Amino acid sequence: MTKKNIIQTGKEVLEIEAKAVKNLSQRLDEKFAHAVDLLFRTKARVIVTGMGKSGLVGRKITSTLASCGTPALFIHPAEAGHGDLGMIHKDDILIAISYSGETKEIIQLLDFIKRIGIKLIGITGNTRSTLAKYSDVVLDARVEKEAGPNPYIPTASSTASLAIGDALAIALMKKKGFTEEDFAQYHPKGEIARKLIKVKSLMHKGNDIPVVIQTTFMSDVIDMISEKKLGMTCVINEKKKLTGVITDGDLRRMLKKHGREFLKKTALECMTPSPVTISKEELATKALHLMEENRITSLVIQDAEGMVEGVIHLHDLWRTEMF
Repeated sequence: MTKKNIIQTGKEVLEIEAKAVKNLSQRLDEKFAHAVDLLFRTKARVIVTGMGKSGLVGRKITSTLASCGTPALFIHPAEAGHGDLGMIHKDDILIAISYSGETKEIIQLLDFIKRIGIKLIGITGNTRSTLAKYSDVVLDARVEKEAGPNPYIPTASSTASLAIGDALAIALMKKKGFTEEDFAQYHPKGEIARKLIKVKSLMHKGNDIPVVIQTTFMSDVIDMISEKKLGMTCVINEKKKLTGVITDGDLRRMLKKHGREFLKKTALECMTPSPVTISKEELATKALHLMEENRITSLVIQDAEGMVEGVIHLHDLWRTEMF
């Protein structure tokens, strides 16, 4: 094959598989909603099974469900009859994947599944198959053709099954109200989790917040900055609302301009008014962006009433290995 032929083959495969997925979306109906509702109402786990390429697709669907807050377990259908059926509980729900709907290893499980009374969602390309007849909900995964030179290599069909599994997982996630914060809890070691950390998880709060009132003399302001070790302090008025900040940089500038006389000035006279602030519900990545954009090393966390809730420092972000 020439390079041109290789590229053309690749394009044809992608176009066939893209068309297969597009056709799926046009056929999606109430059965899909019913399947999501069954998954939502299960009291235990989602069990996924499939043989061969369908099994590999099933493992990926299992992983996606679990990462989105739904306990899920993959069971190999050939191993199930040799003891692994003991992993299935009557409160579970089963997703079985078989394009033909006649995969022997799966068909052999169906009587057991019905006997213990768990609900069955079948993903198949044959809605008249044995799997379809046993299923409580049948999701039609048929495709016009496979992407290979013959119809025996699962390509478009396995992509279609995978796409249906992803659609189930995401719809279920939304129905459960699964949030970005929830997602981060299930991915504590990954890059995704670091990007989803919220300011409130990293900020200094309570007695760790450096804060002085406007009438505080600068000699005492320096003591506060030194004690809290964040390189700054918040300045508040008599109503305890934020009015400004004083940083190490401000101290150096005041010393250069006024000499030691600046120690007799008040915080109000030396502060930077209307400082950059952020809500505790914002992502830490936004805090980093604000610090970089404004060339500062600390942000004050302020509530809707203007009260100080905390402080986040650039070092707090460094510890997350966010950058």
